[in-house]
Amino acid sequence: MSYVFDAPKQASLAVQGTDDRFPIRRIFCVGRNYEAHAREMGKDPTREAPFFFTKPADAAVDTPCTIPYPKLTENLHHEIELVIAIGKGGSDIAEDDVMDHVWGAAVGLDMTRRDLQGEAKEMGRPWDWGKAFDQSAPIGPIKPIAEVPSVEKGRIWLAVNGEVRQDADIADLIWSVREHVAILSRSMALAPGDLVMTGTPAGVGAVVTGDVITGGVEGVGELEVRIGGRA
Repeated sequence: MSYVFDAPKQASLAVQGTDDRFPIRRIFCVGRNYEAHAREMGKDPTREAPFFFTKPADAAVDTPCTIPYPKLTENLHHEIELVIAIGKGGSDIAEDDVMDHVWGAAVGLDMTRRDLQGEAKEMGRPWDWGKAFDQSAPIGPIKPIAEVPSVEKGRIWLAVNGEVRQDADIADLIWSVREHVAILSRSMALAPGDLVMTGTPAGVGAVVTGDVITGGVEGVGELEVRIGGRA
């Protein structure tokens, strides 16, 4: 057998402290998973069933990096997130067993074309054009889970040009890592290489060409992303 053209390069991310790479299969994102962010987006932050959207695997890029200001938008927003890396597949995973399936954790950005997302919401359409564009998921090196002190508490923060905009604690997640990974696994079988971006706290906002985004999750890692010229 031969492919009709060369197979795409395997999307992957760096692993902290080694030359190893973590191969990416899929990227799942949890929507509105911090109460204050849900409120700033005009929603009621009750514990209704969590919902998910996706980004393509090759939306992920290593940090530090420079990403272009993307096409079709005049309102590019930052969203800092704890990222969970799955190392063992499974479906219908019990909450108590979730951490046995987690390979590591990282800090990432869910970059969002907010104007396109807003249009999609108004028209009842999928969010893909607002969320799933090229280089829309800059992610820091993945830290093996045995070296991560906690995915249940710890400061999560983001600054633009040194000014802090997002500052919270992952303890504020409406649905914890154990809960939302277990719920996700009831919908489809998770597999090694899947990433779960766990939601962003309040304080999201616009960035422009030349801005430098820094951020981190306590005990997990930090990142730096510069916004370049238009794509």
